[in-house]
Formats: sequence, C-alpha cells, structure tokens
Amino acid sequence: MEAFHKFLDHTADVMFVAKADDLTALFEQCALAVEETMVEVEKVKAKSTIKILAEDEKVEGLLFSFLDDLVFFKDYKQMVFSKFEITIEEKNGKYNLVCFASGEKIDHTRHEPKVDVKAVTMHMFKVEHLENAWKAQVILDI
Repeated sequence: MEAFHKFLDHTADVMFVAKADDLTALFEQCALAVEETMVEVEKVKAKSTIKILAEDEKVEGLLFSFLDDLVFFKDYKQMVFSKFEITIEEKNGKYNLVCFASGEKIDHTRHEPKVDVKAVTMHMFKVEHLENAWKAQVILDI
C-alpha cells in the first residue's frame, strides 16, 4: 500500500486522516499534512535541518508531541518543512522518535501561505494499528 494522507470536511478546524504500512511512514504523512495545511509544501526548500526528539509510552502521545513540535517550530522560528527522516524505536516500554526535519523560514511570496495552524487537538485524535497498516486521525486548530 502506498502511504497517503487526505483532508476531511470539518467545521472551523482542519481534519485529516493518514494511512501507511509502517509507523515511520504514518508519522511522515501526518507531518506533511500539517505542513500542507499551512503552505505549499512542494515550494519549501530543504535548506536547514533541525532535530526533533520525542518519547512516550503510547504511539498516540508520540505522534501528538511530534506534530505539536512542528507547530512550535513554525511559531518560534517561522520554519516550515518539506522533508522528514524519521526513526521510531520501541524499548523499555516506551516509543522513542528521532526526526531530522528539513525546510526553511516561511517566505510569504514563494510558499503561498494558506492558514495558520494554532495547535494540534486531542479531540477525535487517534492512531490505530490495523491488520497490515497504521492509521491516524488528527484535527488541527486553525
């Protein structure tokens, strides 16, 4: 199965569902969906790379923290990203994420800003391990 994400109709916020064969591809699709909500991702050049670390006992918490960090970097450093190298390991009862996110500062003329994501919400947030795939549902507060 080819990993993907798609946007669903939701009042006042942005809701998306992502699906992929493995957890790292799911996280990448979710990250791309967050960025795509804000800018034209294909116009974001991979000029700078930052390292994002997260740890949680549950996959849901790990994904939430990771996506929340992307919103933080957009707010704090005005960074948007187009490429993600993600590693997720499970050890000692916890999931550990290491991500190298590549992108650049927001350029309002080139990136064609869409909406400003204020936060990732816990409302209807879920991650499911299906028979042969992973699926996530996320709502972004805009």
